[in-house]
Amino acid sequence: MTRITRGYIARRRRTKIRLFASSFRGAHSRLTRTIIQQKIRALVSSHRDRDKRKRDFRSLWIARINAVIRNHFVSYSYSHFIHNLDTNRLLLNRKIVAQITILNRNCIYMISNSIKKKKSKNSSILRKNWNCKFDY
Repeated sequence: MTRITRGYIARRRRTKIRLFASSFRGAHSRLTRTIIQQKIRALVSSHRDRDKRKRDFRSLWIARINAVIRNHFVSYSYSHFIHNLDTNRLLLNRKIVAQITILNRNCIYMISNSIKKKKSKNSSILRKNWNCKFDY
């Protein structure tokens, strides 16, 4: 009986999979079954790590804010600072506050001092006193 080679459709599918795994090492880039398994594993890992990256950045921002707040104020903590931002209805997320702490620490000191003073004053005075300039 003569040998029958498969058509071009299966070969096209396999070459498409091989292009995805061309940078893998060893049999993971050569054998079709192993390539399919590694492709599934790579896609699952990338999906999982995209979520993990969001958590990592949030914890980095929190650490930066906490370091600056605790460095300047002895008894003032990150949790009190965020709570005061929320109670004063200041819509600053952690990413923006962390960038402010890196680029212009005086501005974060002004924000926290005005939050402390706000307990006895009106909120309209608070927003007029901010003159923060950033050097990018």
